[in-house]
Amino acid sequence: MPGLLALMALMLLGCAGQPPSNSDNLCYIFQEKRTWYKAALKAEKKWGAPLQVPMAMMYQESRFKSDAKPPREYLFGVVPWGRKSSAYGFSQAKTATWKDYVRETGNSWADRDDFADAIDFMGWFMNKTHKINKVSKWDAGSQYLNYHEGWGGYRRGTHKNKAWLVSVAAKVKQRASRYGAQYRKCKKELEAGWFRRLIS
Repeated sequence: MPGLLALMALMLLGCAGQPPSNSDNLCYIFQEKRTWYKAALKAEKKWGAPLQVPMAMMYQESRFKSDAKPPREYLFGVVPWGRKSSAYGFSQAKTATWKDYVRETGNSWADRDDFADAIDFMGWFMNKTHKINKVSKWDAGSQYLNYHEGWGGYRRGTHKNKAWLVSVAAKVKQRASRYGAQYRKCKKELEAGWFRRLIS
């Protein structure tokens, strides 16, 4: 019996770490991943970042894969030679930036492969983007450019010479807009679902 319970626990953990079955609809994501909804709401309240924006950015960065990593680089095209960056997890946060987040927030137990920590990190980053570069937290495209290029890079306009990146940022903006429209249609239902869980 203990062995069966352990196996069931592992299976549940495995399911919890899987990307949502439909990543194109925010309502479906939160209906399937109830703990994600709670974490996204908490981050929104804490950092003032509308949850559809970091969710759209996260989709672009990792497709909601908890252990996402940049592609490997190969020496002479055949010998594995590390990865392009230290980015890891849901948010693809780089090690140095993640350490800054942990230091500033005191969230010393945070993990990049934990959704709640990852979306809190993204809210923190968006809030700093707003403070440093005066970018609206609702402006998903410009927020993503800051996220990709860094605050200094964005100020220097490094993205302006990267047509591919500007195109990606436009896609993030479109997805955030679509997620927002979807969320407005199911917000009451999601909130009611959480209330029923609290009183049951």
